[in-house]
Amino acid sequence: MVPVQAAVDLPAMRPTPGQPLGLYVHVPFCITRCGYCDFNTYTPAELGGVNPDGWLQALRTELELASARLDGPSLDTVFVGGGTPSLLGGARLTTLLDMVREHFPLAPDAEITTEANPESTWPEFFEEIRSAGYTRVSLGMQSVVPQLLGVLDRVHTPNRSASAAREALELGFEHVSLDLIYGTPGESDDDLLRSVDTAIETGVDHVSAYALVVEEGTALAGRVRRGELAAPDNDVLARRYELVDERLQAAGLTWYEVSNWARPGGECRHNLGYWAGGQWWGAGPGAHGYIGATRWWNVKHPNAYAELLAGAALPVSGFEQLGAEALHTEEVMLQIRLRHGLPMSRLHPAERERADVAVADGLLIAQDDVLILTDRGRLLADAVVRMLLD
Repeated sequence: MVPVQAAVDLPAMRPTPGQPLGLYVHVPFCITRCGYCDFNTYTPAELGGVNPDGWLQALRTELELASARLDGPSLDTVFVGGGTPSLLGGARLTTLLDMVREHFPLAPDAEITTEANPESTWPEFFEEIRSAGYTRVSLGMQSVVPQLLGVLDRVHTPNRSASAAREALELGFEHVSLDLIYGTPGESDDDLLRSVDTAIETGVDHVSAYALVVEEGTALAGRVRRGELAAPDNDVLARRYELVDERLQAAGLTWYEVSNWARPGGECRHNLGYWAGGQWWGAGPGAHGYIGATRWWNVKHPNAYAELLAGAALPVSGFEQLGAEALHTEEVMLQIRLRHGLPMSRLHPAERERADVAVADGLLIAQDDVLILTDRGRLLADAVVRMLLD
């Protein structure tokens, strides 16, 4: 049984003029749970109530309430993530986007993205969602090496991710992204480069690459704790990042955020909104939103989410009002990760002095009074943030 939770009312808020506004929709369904994943997702065996159609009905109500709360502003980006959105199929993803349009006007050049697992896509799927208005697809590749996919508990076959990317491109998607994970126990440099080269050969215009993180409470963490798998080594992770960066930049994909590379025009605008101080409404179980100076998060379980919305209450679990210092910390923490950098003028006097030390240490460069991570600085981005703010 999922405990009933009382609704938490959000304070009045309005999007800040001049900042991009996005909508994030969280799809909580997965066929299986990957061993490294700690996202808010549920397999069929873990759900005794809400199915995809019931979830869509609840989502429609949340979008209606959100639009009324914000007075129906125009959206610059929509991002459908999860979970595994492609498990909804083309028809339900079309319905989802129709529901968004019903309650929010979309900017003429709105970026509309869905994530997808390669194994739950096929040509007709891409054709259907492209016709519905989706402009971008993000596919989870992780690796093309079978034994590494096995360690990660991924269910797609090694070649399917590349085939899916080519299908999406052939059926009219200009923007297709592939996600990689490096540092999986048992991975070699050659294993990683096979995956990177495969991604490049597909012709996609965006690649994300993330170091494997062993999150507490996951199956992977249990295997590491029991000694069945070795924990990722930081020096190895740094070397693997350098290999990814070298290969992608040589192929014309330039880093624009520490873990993201794109061809010109291929940057993910929705994610740029997160990093550059934009705002978004987070819809769906466990989704987070940020409007004005208010951050909030929804109840996690799909059944509790649907129950609150059935009573016409926003499914909010909690919220916080960010003060000036918290907003400043987030600005530094996020914008320093971007290739366009952080203006020196945004720093407090003591932080500027620490920035000078980071420049002298070769972690940052100061270009026209903008601080930008060096190649070495990207390897130590978190440490650079701590150096600036401490």
